[in-house]
Amino acid sequence: MTTNPTLVAKTGKDFDTVAREVCREVRGPVNLEVISDDAKGMIKEGRALRKYGKNVVVKIPMTQEGMVAVNTLSKEGTPTNVTLIFSAPQALIAAKAGATYVSPFLGRLDDIAHDGLDLIGQIRTIYDNYGIDTQLLAASVRHPLHVVECAQLGADICTMPFSTMKQLFKHPLTDIGIQRFKDDYAKIPAAKKSSKKTKK
Repeated sequence: MTTNPTLVAKTGKDFDTVAREVCREVRGPVNLEVISDDAKGMIKEGRALRKYGKNVVVKIPMTQEGMVAVNTLSKEGTPTNVTLIFSAPQALIAAKAGATYVSPFLGRLDDIAHDGLDLIGQIRTIYDNYGIDTQLLAASVRHPLHVVECAQLGADICTMPFSTMKQLFKHPLTDIGIQRFKDDYAKIPAAKKSSKKTKK
């Protein structure tokens, strides 16, 4: 699960409350984001965020200061996710800094008439070329087709709104098939009950 200041603000709750609730409910990795601009501040925040749980991944923005923080925290054993990736060179730098995950924002690229899926493919190719272990997390996913195409391109992880996740379960032919089976089942004659009484 990933969080960011914008999503936390939408809850109407303070950060500490949200972080504790999420870490308690989610068994897998929980991404919590730093807000400092300098490496020293990011490192301090990252260490503090890890106290919420062993499953916490520290989200750090793609900046020069951020990569210093990623390098330090990674060496300490803290998993990191470099966020706001919009180019292949940024993803390569983040991986070299020691990032556990990189998060290219494909939907936001689509919003400005750039093909975000091209970026996913570029990063996958580069990482595969050099055996880079950093995981490719496709972020800013807007619809089911994004999910399918990211999977085809080899993204390791995909984060999406819950509304998009629910759409993945749906298909009109599935709904039609379920209803047809129900209708046909209703036509099946009920088993005849024996009218014979058991004699004593």
